[in-house]
Amino acid sequence: MNRPTRNLHRQILDIIGERIVTGTHEPGSSLYPDRMEQELGVSKTVLREALRVLASKGLIDSRQKRGTFVRPRSDWNLLDSDLLRWQGAGAVDDTFLTNLGEVRSIVEPAAARLAARRRDEADLVALTEALALMAEAGGDTQASVEADLSFHRALLGAAHNELLTCMEVVIEAGLQVRDHLVHSGEGCADPVPAHRAVFDAVRDRDPETAEQAVRRLLDQAAADLDGLKHGTHDLRRGDTG
Repeated sequence: MNRPTRNLHRQILDIIGERIVTGTHEPGSSLYPDRMEQELGVSKTVLREALRVLASKGLIDSRQKRGTFVRPRSDWNLLDSDLLRWQGAGAVDDTFLTNLGEVRSIVEPAAARLAARRRDEADLVALTEALALMAEAGGDTQASVEADLSFHRALLGAAHNELLTCMEVVIEAGLQVRDHLVHSGEGCADPVPAHRAVFDAVRDRDPETAEQAVRRLLDQAAADLDGLKHGTHDLRRGDTG
């Protein structure tokens, strides 16, 4: 498969996948490949490959007499990186953000404790570089998002637990959506002090303080989102994380 075809395959996969996870094609509804080929202007081969990938992620199935249909949400591979990205690409889903916030509150404080015990010099360098990027980002939303992702990715890595590191796809999906909302707001607070508190505790090998610093970040993140949903939150009041 040449590069243009691969790119087209990815585009079609993203279009159909996003439609499914954001509810345009609801669970139980039928998909009609012939109609989709015409609508999307693609060949049977490209569409067939996209549907095959969607089936591997648990989103769709095909059966004789019934045809191709969207499977129940309970069958979806919700931790798949594409599904997480598609859920964050549409209108903000409160349940999605709540679920991700709960996962972060379970994973990241524990990761911070481990990081404070296990971090090495390379981990400190990665965290320091992420803090520097955060400070340099200023009002650049995309740069702020990337710096925040780098910091939390480095924090998970500093725990030196392969399974925890695999959770970065979940953490990053939540951060991508939340950060774009928060950092696009007026008067966004300087995120560096709160993140530096996490770094200081990890550097000083202080697990308890590291955990509490991350919890403060997460509490503020939840407050920021709640305020944005209700249109009442002044982002200048607190730190973002």
